[in-house]
Amino acid sequence: MAVQTGLGEPRGPWFVSPELDPDGRGRWDVPGSERGGGRPGWRGRLLSAMAVVALSTVSGAAAGTWAADRDVPGPAAASAAPVPAELVTAAEKTVPGVVSVMVGGASGSSASGSGFAIDREQHIVTNDHILARGGSGPVTVETSDGRRFTAEVVGREPASDLAVLKVPAAAGLSPLPLAKPNSTRVGEPVLAVGSPLGLAGTVTAGIVSALNRQVRIGSGRHTAVQTDASINPGNSGGPLVNARGEVVGVNTAIATIDGNGSIGIGFAIPIDQVQHTADTIIGRGG
Repeated sequence: MAVQTGLGEPRGPWFVSPELDPDGRGRWDVPGSERGGGRPGWRGRLLSAMAVVALSTVSGAAAGTWAADRDVPGPAAASAAPVPAELVTAAEKTVPGVVSVMVGGASGSSASGSGFAIDREQHIVTNDHILARGGSGPVTVETSDGRRFTAEVVGREPASDLAVLKVPAAAGLSPLPLAKPNSTRVGEPVLAVGSPLGLAGTVTAGIVSALNRQVRIGSGRHTAVQTDASINPGNSGGPLVNARGEVVGVNTAIATIDGNGSIGIGFAIPIDQVQHTADTIIGRGG
């Protein structure tokens, strides 16, 4: 197992290398699973390296942020790609509804990630593995403007790696609109929003790379949205949004080479599954 190195101290997820079928496709194993057999050849090592999946549990490696300087003369200006106006607008709409989630601390285990508001009752969706790795300790939520609130855990669904929190009405979080089921398309631009490294409000851009990827999420296999938007430890639980600012998924896992951070292959739980699970949890827990 490898540990990601973050700012100031070692942080980051545990990495799991899946076994490979003869045709090279990975079997997505749960963290802590053992690998058997002899030493693989170069082809097996290469395929294994390309298929490593890590739960992006705690704040770790840095993610890129939006920046565009249109006044720089010479070659630098010519090579800089302009930021699409609709993505700028989507980011402005999304960031106020996204929070940093911190679990545990003090003498016990701790973990951190992201989450986002889904209704006016101040319910927040996040990843269950953040709560699990935090030792089910007390949960604190920090808003985009730096305010902190103690959060109630409304309910958890480890099988789908989702959980719902609730903060006081005083938080005043803006709920994010959810994309319609089955409306996401391969190739459309998306933004990943969250708190990698604890850097709240970080926005990274990419496209939807694929749909219906079979990956292990939580305790079971599920279909996922694949994206090349930079997702790093600490992005877990944060939203993947389209150019209209609608949530198309919950960022949950990344692929790495030898545990060296994001390589442009990230996975998000599709919004139709998120909405169904969140509604069920809220219905049970209020």
